[in-house]
Amino acid sequence: MQKILVEKDSYYDSVFLMLINKEVKQFDGVKDAVVSMGTDVNTELLKGMGLFNPEIENSTPNDLIIAVEAETEETADKAIQAAKELLNKKKTQSQEGDEYRPVSLDKAVEILPDANLIVISVPGNYAAREVKKALNKNLHVMLFSDNVSLEDEIELKELAEEKGLLMMGPDCGTAIINGKPLCFANVISSGSIGIVAASGTGLQEVSCSIDKFGSGITQGIGTGGRDLKNSRIGGIMMRMGIAALKNDPETKVIVVISKPPAEDAAKKVIADLKETGKPCVIHFIGLKTEADSGNLHYARSLEETAGMAAALAGGKEYRPEAFTVPENETEKIAARETGKMNSRQKYLRGLYTGGTLADEAMILFESGIGGIYSNNQTNPELVLKDPHVSEGHTIVDLGDDVFTVGRPHPMIDPSTREERIVKEADDPEVAVMLLDIVLGYGSHEDPAGAILKSLSDAKKKAEERDGYLSIITSITGTKGDFQNMEEQKKKLESIGCIVMPSNYQASMLALKIIRKVE
Repeated sequence: MQKILVEKDSYYDSVFLMLINKEVKQFDGVKDAVVSMGTDVNTELLKGMGLFNPEIENSTPNDLIIAVEAETEETADKAIQAAKELLNKKKTQSQEGDEYRPVSLDKAVEILPDANLIVISVPGNYAAREVKKALNKNLHVMLFSDNVSLEDEIELKELAEEKGLLMMGPDCGTAIINGKPLCFANVISSGSIGIVAASGTGLQEVSCSIDKFGSGITQGIGTGGRDLKNSRIGGIMMRMGIAALKNDPETKVIVVISKPPAEDAAKKVIADLKETGKPCVIHFIGLKTEADSGNLHYARSLEETAGMAAALAGGKEYRPEAFTVPENETEKIAARETGKMNSRQKYLRGLYTGGTLADEAMILFESGIGGIYSNNQTNPELVLKDPHVSEGHTIVDLGDDVFTVGRPHPMIDPSTREERIVKEADDPEVAVMLLDIVLGYGSHEDPAGAILKSLSDAKKKAEERDGYLSIITSITGTKGDFQNMEEQKKKLESIGCIVMPSNYQASMLALKIIRKVE
């Protein structure tokens, strides 16, 4: 039974809606629920879920949508009423709070006249307008919003360049500016390495690895995913970030991270890096590694990027290693894991919350065995027909829009991944699950604990079929993160998960196991 309510001109903050949606989904008898604004992306995703009617089709980004699928009409009615009550309650609590929350940029500037950076997270249709206001007030911008048009991004970045301001984004999820983590970011030691990254979890993985290598960073500047990828943008913000780090006396080493860039943009960035005269480490995820040249050093993985940068910052030689765990130990692990499997088990399932981490794993497996299905695939023949259903070897980015309509990102709310773990556990051909655990600001308070039962149950299901499920994980985080990295590791290991030092090493071990299975 489906019930849908559309309330015209009832705008709510997306964080409110994420929290409400999570609570409504937990009601007994509720099969699925979406509490969201009527943006084009949200309405299209609702249509794909089958929660759709003419009211939703005619909704606008200012309209609230509450859509519920329940076992009975009475349960659906109660869930919608509960959602409305929760929205009113949270709105009232916000208004009654001791801290004044400004409702406009002008009011915010009045309260903090010395602030010079603003984080903007509004529906994509309104983002450009708010960014222009901020830039014209000489504020640096971190634009968390997605669904911003290419034309708007170009215009905004050209305006920012003209004013000498950073415009990080759109869809910029991570930055660390002057030691302050913004959005999804970690507690990183200060040091002499500056990072400019066109990928959020890529910046997190590299900065956390730098911290683990005993080094630290000056700045972590995000650019948004299209900055280097689209030749019309041409890496405007990447190049501004490089220029800023070049002129920063505290930055001794510069790191650049991006998914495969447009060729002309890459050439400009490489020329800029060469011109800095500082040691630079470059990692274009998925592209063939170039030979080192002068002050330019090319890395093959996110972890190697961090290792090279830390070595350069410390005046040491970097020696690349596939595993920091001794090779004979990884062989023992692989033999132990595969020895318990039955003859039907043969497939990998990578269930990721970080898009860049998913890409790194997918590219590694593509080069190792090929034929990896994903919602992030560039090969149309290997794009999942239904992102909710795995095929053969599958690595899925659960942070993609199709999974986050009306609900929080899986780094905030692990229930999306928990549901997928349960689903994958029913497949008798699954041999290995590969997962990332991302700590830090913005992430769930206990990401490992939240999925522990589903992982344990998945292992038990495999045992009931006279098989064994190997679960390989990595933790992106530092000892300074509030989730307590060591406790997260202990929880995973307590049910037989193998925790590797990095996403790259976790992926390499999973590949080693799959090769043995084959």
